[in-house]
Amino acid sequence: MITGKDFYLVLSAVVPLYSAMTLAYASVRWWKIFTPEQCAGVNRFVAIIAVPFLTFKLMIHNNPYEMNLKLILADTLQKIVIFVVLVAWKTLSKKGSLEWTITLNSLSTLPNTLVMGVPLLKAMYGDFSASLMVQIVVFQGILWNTLLLVMFEYRAAKILINENFPDTAGSIASFKADADVVSLADTQAEAEIDTSGKIHVKVRRSSSLSTSAAANSTVLSFRKIHGMGSAKSGASNSTNGLSGVEIYSTRSSFDNNQGADFGQEFIKPGSGRSDAIQLHMSVWNSSSAASSYNNRSFSSTDLHRNTFGASLDDITRKGPPSLRAYGSKNNARFSEHEKEEDEEEEEEIKKLEMPPASVVTKLILTMVCRKLVRNPNTYCSVIGLVWSLIAFRAKIEMPIIIEGIITILANTGLGMAMFSLGLFMALQPKIISCGKAMAAISLAVRFLVGPGVMAATSAAIGIRGILLQVSIVQAALPQAIISFVFAKEYNLHAEIMSTSVIVGMVVALPVTIIYYVLLGL
Repeated sequence: MITGKDFYLVLSAVVPLYSAMTLAYASVRWWKIFTPEQCAGVNRFVAIIAVPFLTFKLMIHNNPYEMNLKLILADTLQKIVIFVVLVAWKTLSKKGSLEWTITLNSLSTLPNTLVMGVPLLKAMYGDFSASLMVQIVVFQGILWNTLLLVMFEYRAAKILINENFPDTAGSIASFKADADVVSLADTQAEAEIDTSGKIHVKVRRSSSLSTSAAANSTVLSFRKIHGMGSAKSGASNSTNGLSGVEIYSTRSSFDNNQGADFGQEFIKPGSGRSDAIQLHMSVWNSSSAASSYNNRSFSSTDLHRNTFGASLDDITRKGPPSLRAYGSKNNARFSEHEKEEDEEEEEEIKKLEMPPASVVTKLILTMVCRKLVRNPNTYCSVIGLVWSLIAFRAKIEMPIIIEGIITILANTGLGMAMFSLGLFMALQPKIISCGKAMAAISLAVRFLVGPGVMAATSAAIGIRGILLQVSIVQAALPQAIISFVFAKEYNLHAEIMSTSVIVGMVVALPVTIIYYVLLGL
């Protein structure tokens, strides 16, 4: 039976965390103490220093030889069951898609175990539950976050291939990425064809990105290659009925203080050329950018509509629309049939030939490895696990000086992580940016589906009592912020993940307390 003292212990653990988050939110939204640039610096400190040291400290003090294998197995089964169901849905249902498979998998399987789980579960069930949370953190950081990254890179690879080589993907023999490419999220491809007809692709960072633009704008880059080769190689082949068109480009460049670079390329009929079609847009969120556009006679319609009548939302969600003749008198008919055309294009994409599996796998693993080696959390997790394996087996302790350094930096982890979340919430233009209906669905997946499947897998392998309660409550924790980071970087349902993180943090406390009370009856 839950007593008043139990409630007080839970509140004493989580109220300080929420206080840090609320203070950060007020500092930006109401008091204007921090600028967006200063918030970025705080977030970078948390990501590079505070959280990695917190992870390392927890791992070196956790005995890996006393892991609760039943809990680990139940957590693993939960993630496998959800993943298999989503893959089956994607494969067998016409409504299934890789994009929703990734998003729903993130929502249902990745809780914020490190920041929220450890202090909350420790207050609810005692010190032993904190050790259990660390064990879950180990597998989540090393295995499940990596699997999520693989899924995002696979989707980015499909987009890169389908947009550049819609008819010749089966002839691709190799990919080679430049050394500075750590993700396929915003890249362009150059192709070379050898004497045997095989295509060798070189992947580069998008040439439209500059360092400042990458830090302050969302860049949408689409490239469609008709035939073999690329725009730079000059190779061409059948153009699917687009022969006799010439690419003309109009571009207006603003400096960094005024706004962004906005460019469109469109066609002129009858010019006798066949080439690549490329669209680059840089959309800035700052008010100064909007002012710059207004001063230069760009209307709001220009910012939300491209030359061919496709909205930015459509481009972001589904990729570039079918090519339409510039200045056509039949634009009204295109809008009427736009939905049918988009559905046909999606069906065609599903049927497109892909390069050999070994070639695509090598590209994806290369990108994943490059990303992991640049992540401090990877080193802290691996080194912490190795140290704990050695230390608890050989009965050795960390030198006091080293222990002090780790402790003083790790102690900033929880508070600064929650402070960073508050800054993130304050910087968003809307708390609910994906619509109320979608927000409700995402929260239901987070707080009902995840814990429900976890309860089923835990009961299936014989977990009972307090351990069952711990397994269910930890699955009902708020959304892991890494899900939003990936969604934002790979431009996939970032609004949904943002809402899930923000609203989830607010409702997580009452939801977990409800689970705590009901399971304790």
